[in-house]
Amino acid sequence: MTVTSPIQNAPNLKPLASAMPDKPVHRIPLIKATPENLQGYGEIITQADARKVEIVRWPSLGWRQVEPGTGDQGGTTEGLFRFQWHGDVLRARNEAVDDDYVLGWTCQPSQAREDRQTAPRDALLLWRCNYHPDGGQLFFPLEPGPFVTTLALPGDDITPDSFVAFYSEGGTGLYIHPGIWHEALCPVNDSFRFFGRQGKVHARVGADFPNEFGCYLSVSLRKEDVRDRL
Repeated sequence: MTVTSPIQNAPNLKPLASAMPDKPVHRIPLIKATPENLQGYGEIITQADARKVEIVRWPSLGWRQVEPGTGDQGGTTEGLFRFQWHGDVLRARNEAVDDDYVLGWTCQPSQAREDRQTAPRDALLLWRCNYHPDGGQLFFPLEPGPFVTTLALPGDDITPDSFVAFYSEGGTGLYIHPGIWHEALCPVNDSFRFFGRQGKVHARVGADFPNEFGCYLSVSLRKEDVRDRL
């Protein structure tokens, strides 16, 4: 029997609300998910196989280049990506990489309940985002309903103002390029299932908003807040 030891210093991606501090919120713009608005971030897709996932070649350590045909052979992994509201808490499970997450809350963590909903589902308070330097990521809905995704362009020197939320009416999926900051998707309905595909290496670079910036990102889920463009 092989025993797998915990990864040292790995972030806790499903923190209890009671372990999280209350912080000010930083509201970000909510715009329509259109091909024009998503330029630089990714693409709208009309079927799960409409877009090949980009795989980034492994970098060399000096002036010698990685030989053609090598360094990008890790391939992709795929599976269901499930999202479920538990009272005021949004949880998710990505079967492609066998990970579970707490994505955020509809209210300050000290007030959040999982056994029942106590706050209107008007906004999601996001506590972290991440990007994958090794490959892109694809999400395609398996049921009807609107959803919101929060993105920022590549670069490690982000601030809360770097982020934009995109509102999709449903029926189409989303592909994001390698290096794009994101934190999966947020359904407006009680639960939602997506087909997901991404790079198998699954390198992840993260940012913790309350620790780094002293705030939570407030992402509106209200259709009436949607703007045509920035």
